[in-house]
Amino acid sequence: MNYQEWLKGVPATITEDPLWNQETYRLALFVADLAWHDATKLFRDARTRDLAGQLIRAVGSIGANISEGYSRGFPKDRARFYEYALGSARETRTWYFDGRHLLGDAVADHRMKLETQIIRLLLSTLPATRGYSLHEDETPYTTQPAQDVPAFSPSELESLLSSVPMPEA
Repeated sequence: MNYQEWLKGVPATITEDPLWNQETYRLALFVADLAWHDATKLFRDARTRDLAGQLIRAVGSIGANISEGYSRGFPKDRARFYEYALGSARETRTWYFDGRHLLGDAVADHRMKLETQIIRLLLSTLPATRGYSLHEDETPYTTQPAQDVPAFSPSELESLLSSVPMPEA
C-alpha cells in the first residue's frame, strides 16, 4: 500500500470534511493506518506487546487531536489540541524507534520520517494559531532544517508516500 492507493480507500465522509484539506491531518490518518500493520507484528512478540498498544494509542491520538483542535472556535483552544497532537507525534516517533528491532530498520525509519514531517507541519501551524511561538528556546525545533538534517524536498516526501515498506509477516 502506498499513499495514493490509500487515498482511494478513504471514505467521502472523511474527504468531504474541510479538515481533509490539512496535509497534517491526512498524513496523521495515513500513518495511523500503517501503524495497524506494524502493531500487529509487534503484538506477536511478548517483548513488544505493550509497545504495540502504546504505539496505537499515540498514533491514533495525533489525528484525533488535530480533529478536535480544528473544531475549536478559539485559537488558544485550537492550539492546545495541536500541541497535544505534537506530543503524540513525538511519542509515536519514539515508539517506532523502540520497535525497530522487530519492525526492521526500513519500516521504522520510514515511519519516523513521516512522523518528523507531521511534527514539522504542526510546528509551522502552531505559532500562527496561538499568536506567538512555542517556548523551546534552549533547543529550538524549527521547520527549517538543521545543517545535518535536511528538510524533505517535495520529491523526497513523494518517495516516502509512494515507497512504503511494510513489516514482514
